[in-house]
Amino acid sequence: MSLLGEQDLARELATTPAWERDEDAIVRTVELADFAAALRFVNRVAELAEAADHHPDITIRWNKVTLTLSTHSAGGLTGKDFELARRIDALD
Repeated sequence: MSLLGEQDLARELATTPAWERDEDAIVRTVELADFAAALRFVNRVAELAEAADHHPDITIRWNKVTLTLSTHSAGGLTGKDFELARRIDALD
């Protein structure tokens, strides 16, 4: 999968407003009711990630889950990152 150019990145970011660009990745933090809800959310994200064979970096801090997406094998952002971001957004 090839890296997205700046114009494509701008277009993709416009379709995923909950996500922010952080250099060669996109990041979203989700705040949930408590730790148990955070774990349930992470499990739902894991199911999507496994199905897509594309896995975010995940940080859990009590009720906050931070997801970071980047296509490591391509060295940056590809369409796979935004496709999974939109699927994660649909969990809300």
